[in-house]
Amino acid sequence: MGVFTYGSNTRLSIDDRTLAHLEVVIGSKLRRGESFMFMWPRDGAEGGGRACVWINRASQLAYRYRGDARSRINPGWIELLASAANSPHGLHLVAEPDADRAAG
Repeated sequence: MGVFTYGSNTRLSIDDRTLAHLEVVIGSKLRRGESFMFMWPRDGAEGGGRACVWINRASQLAYRYRGDARSRINPGWIELLASAANSPHGLHLVAEPDADRAAG
């Protein structure tokens, strides 16, 4: 499991493959100067519900991967995540499309 960190105290534990795809989408939006909401469901151990953060160029973000290998990027999944990020609801986790799943 990798970790996405926002600021100094907001963390999301997530598998490395999903984290790699989030890094691509978030990086792409920030390079274009686009701000957006990112939300994810909170674990029951954390009280449930959901967490939301506003991401912009000033945001302090970190991506920590458990493994050393870089995941192959699935363009279809990037497209789905980017579409979500551009929606009024913001970036949220969507399942990787099985038919287009890249090995990795």
